[in-house]
Amino acid sequence: MRVSSLLPDFPWDTIAAVRKKAAAHPGGLVDLSVGTPVDPVDPLIQAALNSVADVPGYPTTHGTPELRAAAVAAMTRRFGITGVDPAAVLPVIGTKELIAGLPRLLGLGPDDLVVIPEIAYPTYEVGALLVGAKPWRADGLTQIGPQNPALIYVNSPSNPTGKVLGIDHLRKVVAFARERGAIVASDECYLGLTWEGEAVSILDPRVSDGDHTGLLAIHSLSKTSNLASYRAGFVAGDPELVAELLEVRKHSGMMLPFPIQAAMTAALGDDTHEAQQRERYRARREILRKALHQAGFRIDFSDAGLYLWATRGEPCRVTLAWLADRGILAAPGDFYGPRSPEHVRIALTATDERIAEAANRLA
Repeated sequence: MRVSSLLPDFPWDTIAAVRKKAAAHPGGLVDLSVGTPVDPVDPLIQAALNSVADVPGYPTTHGTPELRAAAVAAMTRRFGITGVDPAAVLPVIGTKELIAGLPRLLGLGPDDLVVIPEIAYPTYEVGALLVGAKPWRADGLTQIGPQNPALIYVNSPSNPTGKVLGIDHLRKVVAFARERGAIVASDECYLGLTWEGEAVSILDPRVSDGDHTGLLAIHSLSKTSNLASYRAGFVAGDPELVAELLEVRKHSGMMLPFPIQAAMTAALGDDTHEAQQRERYRARREILRKALHQAGFRIDFSDAGLYLWATRGEPCRVTLAWLADRGILAAPGDFYGPRSPEHVRIALTATDERIAEAANRLA
């Protein structure tokens, strides 16, 4: 059997024609589809990478003690997360890799149920399908009914919608998971990009009561540190679960390159570059938000994250073509499940010049 036969079509392949149409615009393409960083990596991080470029030996799967300590300290400073043991931090080769492989690493299979958000990052479903587990879309616990899921994904702030889940909601998820014997994996890659209100971690003491049992928080440095090309992320939480992930990953040779570990340590130890990048995105968000409103779009949620979740009240592929006529490429809502047929995801990840150009074309 071909493993690829278990999976849906790769979403980005389905918009090749509309990308070509947008790229034909006389002023060139404004690509607001993939949320890939365009701003430079901070020199501090580059220097850390280069400082160990001559180290020839294998890195450890668990990561250096310095990296794990830096992750714990950064979570406390930036997000108020306390009580994380550095031993319960594990670097990963980008969080997409972890999410796609997490059901397998946890030993899930065809008899297991994996709960994912109704409008969701596609890789949650992919990870379930790869092990033959059943993905179940639900935003409320009542939608799960009497079933006993093995794994529950939460994503706050959300990709693609930018929706933020409140403390009470997260507490209910934690209580439900513990009652049913489920693991909660919280994708928190956009936690550092909250524009309105407050976004909190599943490990926040107001959510977990200081008990991380059954909880995993997934963090990325791709967003506010511009390290998408470095594939730099980590998972933290329940010491027993992290130890299990570590044991399997050691056998599998799933280790983060040593220079990347050094770069991550520097990035996690410095809040200045992170704050500067966040402000760049804030400014771009304001420009695009105003332009989209003036062009007749409605923006829903979008309280946090790198995207604006926008609609013109028509099928998303129609909106995609309308934008492509203006040389702008977005991501259609149907990438993220059947509950988003009329929205498009518009990324903030373009240069200031391209963001301004997009605003001009929308006007």
